Amino acid sequence: MRQANKINVVILDDHLSIIDGYLFRLNGAPGIEVVGTGIYAEQVDPLLASCPVDVLLLDIQVPISPQNPNPYPVHQVIPHWLQLYPDLAVLIISMYNLPTLLKAVMEAGASGYILKEDQYAIRNLASILRTAHGGGIYLSPNAQQTLRKRQPDSPDLTPRQVEVLSLCAAYPDATTSDLADKLNVANSTVRNLLSSAYLRLGVRSRAAATAKAQQLGLFAPPFPPDY
Repeated sequence: MRQANKINVVILDDHLSIIDGYLFRLNGAPGIEVVGTGIYAEQVDPLLASCPVDVLLLDIQVPISPQNPNPYPVHQVIPHWLQLYPDLAVLIISMYNLPTLLKAVMEAGASGYILKEDQYAIRNLASILRTAHGGGIYLSPNAQQTLRKRQPDSPDLTPRQVEVLSLCAAYPDATTSDLADKLNVANSTVRNLLSSAYLRLGVRSRAAATAKAQQLGLFAPPFPPDY
């Protein structure tokens, strides 16, 4: 049961030692309560459904499940979670300072992007969570500088195109129908999104589009084979 005036937080990171570090920073912080943690992305939906959650603290490169080691499609799940829970604040924390990834994640609805190198943010994590819960945003200084830089060679993909490509990277064996179900759209919409993305990326297939998007930094790099 929710305690009065408490900000309920869920943490997703695939390294238990990092989760323990966040818990060290947050346990005992006034007005903050960590109500759940996960090491696989598939754990987030049950955690959000189990009790009211105010802030979701997410690492970007986390496996979907023990059976699917691909990083979860952050560009798709953020809009999904915000649609289900409009008052939820999603705060990204990551080691990746990639301009196209930063831009896409913020356009998807994230309330901030903390770089793991940002020692100020890690030390003041409780304060940043309160800011996100109150409707504000936080960007690490180096992330802000990255976003300000022009990226003339980056393709002008729409957020919806990035969303469907992130699903293709996360579920490489998914059919068009599978992707349509995850996006809650018609099969024809998925085909149109993919074909238009192919044109903008200068490729002819789903695999090539996914590889090009990863090369351009739209997604976190895939895990190494021996991860």
